[in-house]
Formats: sequence, C-alpha cells, structure tokens
Amino acid sequence: MLRRRPDVGIRVLGLLSDKADTPGLAVPRLGGLEEIRSVLDRQQVDIVFIALPHSDYGRLTAVLNDIGDDPVAIHFVPDVFSLASLRGGVEEFETIPFIHLRESPLYGWNLVLKRAFDLLFGTLALAVAAPVMAAVAIALKLASPGPVLYRQERMGVDGRRFQMLKFRTMRVDAEKETGPVWARPDDPRRTRLGTFLRHWSLDELPQLWNVLRGEMSLVGPRPERPSFVEEFRRRVPGYMLRHKVKAGITGWAQVNGWRGNTSIEKRIEYDLYYIERWTLGFDLKILVQTVWYGFRNRNAY
Repeated sequence: MLRRRPDVGIRVLGLLSDKADTPGLAVPRLGGLEEIRSVLDRQQVDIVFIALPHSDYGRLTAVLNDIGDDPVAIHFVPDVFSLASLRGGVEEFETIPFIHLRESPLYGWNLVLKRAFDLLFGTLALAVAAPVMAAVAIALKLASPGPVLYRQERMGVDGRRFQMLKFRTMRVDAEKETGPVWARPDDPRRTRLGTFLRHWSLDELPQLWNVLRGEMSLVGPRPERPSFVEEFRRRVPGYMLRHKVKAGITGWAQVNGWRGNTSIEKRIEYDLYYIERWTLGFDLKILVQTVWYGFRNRNAY
C-alpha cells in the first residue's frame, strides 16, 4: 500500500518475515523477525511498521525489545481482519483507542435518520396502500371464515421478538398439526385468495403498522420465525449478525431474488452486504427497485 501511495513520502526499504518467499511483494526480504536489530544497525531506518498476524502477537514484546530505544517511529497495524465480523473500525474516546470488531451502522444520528426515513415513507406508503388494504380485508371476510389479520412471532433487532402482521393467507389453524413449516410452491394450507395475495406480496402490507410502531423498518433483512432462526444459526456461520439492524419489509436480498425457498447462505450474504454498506441512499435505492420491479416475485408463495 505504501508503494502505491508515493505521495505520503515513505520509501519501503524491505520486509522482515519468517517466510522466505513472499509472492506478490516487490520489496526485498531483509531477514526474519529476529534479525530486526541487525537491520537497524546497518541501515538508516526512520519508521518500523509492525504488522503481525494475530496468532503471532506473543512475539510483539520480543520485537519491541530488539528495537530498544532506537530513535525510530513505530507503527503497529492490528490484525483485526481475522477478528472483525461486521463493520470493523477504529476510533478514540478520551485518549483511549477502541477497535470495533462488530458494530451496527445504526447508532447516533444514523439511528435518528433511519427512523425519520421510516416514519416519512412509511406514512406515505400506508396512505397510498390504504384503499388496497381495505379491499383485501373485505375480500378476505367474504372469501373464508376467520380473522383478516394474522399475527406471527418473528425475531427482530438484537434478537428481540415481536408480533409481525400479515393478511391471513392460510386456513384457520393450518399449522395446528404440522407446526411451523417452511412455505413451498404447492402449499396446501393456502386459501385461493391467499395464493393470489402471496403471489403479489399483498399479504405483507399490514407490516407498515409494524414499521410505524418501530418494530420493523421499511428496508432490512426479512425477519424469520424463532424456530427457523435456531435451525439456521446452526447451519450458516454469521447468521445472527443480520439481527444487528431492524428487520425490513423489503431488503437487498429480496430485490435480488433471494426470498422464499431459496439459498439461506446467499440470503445472508446479501443481508450482511447491506448492513456493511448501509446508507439512506442505499435504502432509497432498494425501495425504488421494490416499486419499480413490482411486488410480484416467482419465489413468493
């Protein structure tokens, strides 16, 4: 990196490494770590960068002792890449350095802006969708006995559970005998109207109330049922990291086709990509894509 940035004014003399071969590095190898004293004695060195892998941190004291009181600047490059799992970073608080190994993007003003975004566009969406929601509610009442709305426990931000609202698309007590079952294309539990609502994702519209109540966001990873979460966290490394932000009605995985009975691994990959790169502009892009491509999805059933 220093060789690619000549503007910083640092000329790389060489590398000290236990590995005799360092492919891809066009700098001379000056020896192993234990030879740093002899290198400092025979060359004019101004700065020493110590960039040890985390597994070699036990050798740090020996390297510093070998440098001794030489009037050289010493910079330590921490190996956070092997430890960080989500939005790693460095900051200083009252002279104390902090290395963030796992951090949600939604804190401070980001949290305030995200909530304001949800309230503004959530209210507008609810006003626009109100006639459609009223028509769906009437059709459900006329088509089959049972409640219009269906409440289902889902897992949201920081693993907190909440009751997610949906228009009812299944027969009453459809899971009484089977328990929680993953939806499939030929799901026999659906009503005829429910099939239509799922196909066009109209059953998700009541979740606008979840957004206004602060339980969900317009954009974020789709929430799952706790029983499925326990299964997926055993199968997919990093699965629970998606709960560092509020669950959403739509998300980056969904607009890219990863919904329904598709790869959980790919869905998590897209969810974590969204969290790592979250901005209000990214949220707006996902909302525009959701509206532009429509609510119809071949994996919605």
